[in-house]
Amino acid sequence: MSEEYINEPMLEMFLFESTQLIEQLEQSILDSDKEKCYTKTAINEIFRIMHTIKGSSAMMMFSEISGLAHSIEDLFYYIREENPQNIDCSALSDLILEGIDFIKIELEKIKNKDSADGKATTLIGTIKEFLYGLQQANNYKNIDKTKQKVEESKKQYYISQDKVITTVYKNAFKATIYFEDGCEMENIRAYTIIHNLNDITKEIYHIPEDIIEDEESVDIIKRDGFIVYLKSDLSYEKMFEFFKQTIFLKELELTQLENEDEFKQFLSEEPSEIQKKDYQIPKEQGKIKTNVTQSISQQSIISVNVSKLDKLMDLVGEMVIAEAMVIQNPDLRGLELDNFQKAAVQLSKITSEIQDMVMSVRMVPLSATFHKMNRIVRDMCKKLGKEVELKIIGEETEVDKNIIEHISDPLMHLVRNAIDHGFESVKNRELKGKSKSGTLTLEAKNSGSDVLIIVKDDGKGLNKEQILKKARENDLLYKNAEDMSDREIYNLILLPGFSTKEKVSEFSGRGVGMDVVSKNIETIGGTLSIESALDKGTMITLKIPLTLAIIDGMNIKVGNSTYTIPTISIRESFRPKEKDIIIDPDNNEMIMVRGQCYPILRIHEIYKVDTKVTNFTEGIIIMVEQDDKLLCIFADELIGQQQVVVKALPEYIRNFKKIKGIAGCTLLGDGRISLILDIGGLIDKR
Repeated sequence: MSEEYINEPMLEMFLFESTQLIEQLEQSILDSDKEKCYTKTAINEIFRIMHTIKGSSAMMMFSEISGLAHSIEDLFYYIREENPQNIDCSALSDLILEGIDFIKIELEKIKNKDSADGKATTLIGTIKEFLYGLQQANNYKNIDKTKQKVEESKKQYYISQDKVITTVYKNAFKATIYFEDGCEMENIRAYTIIHNLNDITKEIYHIPEDIIEDEESVDIIKRDGFIVYLKSDLSYEKMFEFFKQTIFLKELELTQLENEDEFKQFLSEEPSEIQKKDYQIPKEQGKIKTNVTQSISQQSIISVNVSKLDKLMDLVGEMVIAEAMVIQNPDLRGLELDNFQKAAVQLSKITSEIQDMVMSVRMVPLSATFHKMNRIVRDMCKKLGKEVELKIIGEETEVDKNIIEHISDPLMHLVRNAIDHGFESVKNRELKGKSKSGTLTLEAKNSGSDVLIIVKDDGKGLNKEQILKKARENDLLYKNAEDMSDREIYNLILLPGFSTKEKVSEFSGRGVGMDVVSKNIETIGGTLSIESALDKGTMITLKIPLTLAIIDGMNIKVGNSTYTIPTISIRESFRPKEKDIIIDPDNNEMIMVRGQCYPILRIHEIYKVDTKVTNFTEGIIIMVEQDDKLLCIFADELIGQQQVVVKALPEYIRNFKKIKGIAGCTLLGDGRISLILDIGGLIDKR
């Protein structure tokens, strides 16, 4: 497709639908591969998906994708119709997955506004050879005819109404198709139906006749539906099944016609002798009732562009800020306004409900991200000669759309690492008395305002001695090994350049990886922790926030500045006593709380803020926690709790000043800016 069309809504819809279909196809292939066979349901689903992709990609002039989809469709058409017995399911899965990879690459090129210049000729040839071999092995009678038909098939991109009909078809049909409200581009969807019908019949007529050039065709289809008249040798059931596969189908009315009277409206010239012939339903079709109408139930789901949801979330955030600016307006101090307070409470309630609703719209389940790992596990096991079963728990857990985009790559790396590093070979597992097949568990569950994602394996676990040895060689130890806890030792693998892999492979051993995973998780305000036991396995836990947009925060005052601490990180707050303050040998300030000593961090010293409150007994201590590490933050006073809209820090502060311990900023009700503290960064800074 030429560059000038690259931003058309039609192309966006093609990319969206094709991506969804490819994901469904890949999962269906993986499920079938796991079961060592293809069920009738799976074969029908794969055939339907490839049929749809073939038509839509041909419509968009992506001929390589269309040609590849057509060849896969031919293969599964033969499997569906002939039910061959001698199928190498593993080889078939490899072949189709290779086709899926090709289509994915081409779709990614189109998304990036590059030319979809990949060539599928070799792969199409391989698929045809596989089909031919399958036919030979099953003594298919029409093997030469089928092969010739596949080779001579021509793709047609335009429908001509002035064609000469030279074939007499057995049945005639009238179909009225209604598309879902809001699906957009109804004329293009109608065109796709006609394009796909060309594989069934050459005698097709439709209302409206000009569905591409006529700008009014969309309104006509929305109002009256898309009406198709056709003749075909297929039965009523087969035609109904064909139309039912239409994407965004709201309602279908399919009627089998007794004669061809309704076709006369499309014949502008004197009909030929063949067309004059009376139309009769064959006797074998007599059991089918004429004028039968069946309906497809309406789906109350529409697709929305993510950028619109992002804009909506920004507006809701601004509304939250505006609400705070109204309710906390300094001009209202000292005034008794009962009616205003009642209205303010109602406004807060409505704002909160709108915010929750927008958040719920943006929430998507982790199932799609989790199921993508099936492909990685399958491919790596085949290449490494290992046997691993992927177990998925809690896939229905939902997180913000933007969060999913940030965790997909880290999760993929953790899975690859587990299979490459974590699991022993089949032989070594048997020598250790373990089951032949290892188990890799992906689990997600809610934990307050966070989501926990756990990657757990029953492999060989982490070797502490090997980790310490590698850390010494690379000068990565930051304190004596004897003083380090197990968790601190395991966390060494998160340092840049650390790798226990001796040999470089296509999967690992390049000295990068886990540190990138850790940084990506920290970018979205999450944390990563590692637990392991030798010869029993390793468990890596990702703790990520539900959303990046709005958080509950506690505002604190330091001098004339205001800071916000995420409420989820606060354990308690209290006013200390002088006797509880301790100075350690390194001159660090500590505080004794219920028999335990905790470090103290003075915010005014860290960020050079002028304040008159420097004595502990005059200020307030807020104890915060992250990854089982505790820190006591000293501030002047608590201002109060409120929901705050998280705004990114300016690029200058993020990239040049590189101030640690600041996660972002927010706007308060009185117009002042409050910096949001990054508790993890402050603990590391300490």
